[in-house]
Amino acid sequence: MLGALCTVTPFSIDMYLPAFPEIAKALNASLSAVAFSVSSYFIGFALGQVIYGPLLDRYGRKPPIYVGLLIYILSSLGCCASRSVEMLIFFRFFQAVGGCVAGVASTAMVRDFFPVEEGAKVFSMMMLILGVSPLLAPTVGSFFVVTWGWQSVFAALALITTLILLVIFLFLPEGHKPDPTVSLRPLPIFRTFKEILKDRQFSTYSIAGSFSFAGLFVYVAGSPSIFMGTFHVSTQIYGLIFAVLSIGMIGGGQLNLLLARRFTNHQIFRGAVIGQVITSAIFLVCVLTSSCGLYLTIALLFILLGCTGLTYPNAAAMALLPFERNAGSASSLLGFLQIGLGALTSMGVGLLNIEGSLPTALTIAASSSIALAILLFRP
Repeated sequence: MLGALCTVTPFSIDMYLPAFPEIAKALNASLSAVAFSVSSYFIGFALGQVIYGPLLDRYGRKPPIYVGLLIYILSSLGCCASRSVEMLIFFRFFQAVGGCVAGVASTAMVRDFFPVEEGAKVFSMMMLILGVSPLLAPTVGSFFVVTWGWQSVFAALALITTLILLVIFLFLPEGHKPDPTVSLRPLPIFRTFKEILKDRQFSTYSIAGSFSFAGLFVYVAGSPSIFMGTFHVSTQIYGLIFAVLSIGMIGGGQLNLLLARRFTNHQIFRGAVIGQVITSAIFLVCVLTSSCGLYLTIALLFILLGCTGLTYPNAAAMALLPFERNAGSASSLLGFLQIGLGALTSMGVGLLNIEGSLPTALTIAASSSIALAILLFRP
């Protein structure tokens, strides 16, 4: 059941990507404008990171899940009924705000239901589900788009989440008693976050890591325009390409386990960011010189996503290292920064309002260069 909750977010992000051309045509918008619906989802998801933590502690696990998933279901139906790209962007934001509860709650409930010695094993199983979801979501989405049209993707998301909600309601026990002493006032929460940000190591690695991790968000927002807009691949082939590239991200995470035996977190992070900068620069030059064909584009994006799989865990480990007492709040703030900065960076794909690979190549090059600059000049 916790694994099912974990699938809500990756399927929400990736399942509708093959529908971009059809959505753009139906709503009389450009692919870059439709990409804003990805960014709005990321922004809503980032806000949810800091909203649901206190709610889950104050009211128990299940009531916030009910409310959040109901918001998600209604917003998914709103996406189905959208008659303009602005309306779609609006409902995608609230879809994220509602659906975010699934990931936050499932993480908290691992600690509720399993002993500490089994926690790592359970988290590994959940991470496997998270890793497989991006491989499946675009393929499933392309099937729905081809068979029933783009609205069917959001209808399917609403139906799947309704079934998950029903299972949670009927079979999942409450793992945490409501605690009315937990404060929901913004001021104490912001004070804690302010103190955490003052820590030099946290601010350096969280912000540098967030700009590096932003490459993933930019890729997700820009990939439909690259592959279906520039190279005119079918929705089915796009789903296959997306699955192959997802292996790059997963492979980077697995490679990190091997590298961690010989190198420190800082060394791996620095090396991966440098690799990201070099690869993104090659990608940008190739795009500007019109020498970046389909297979070279796939290869370069595969390397970039592999670098992201290396930077993400090491930046998180270094950022959270100084904290013991406020580890939960530091983790929440880290998630907010990673997703929030990633969302804002991915908006560059839409703001440039240029079709093809250039917005993605330019934005990834800029974000990875900022990450390296922060790391070098604020060690």
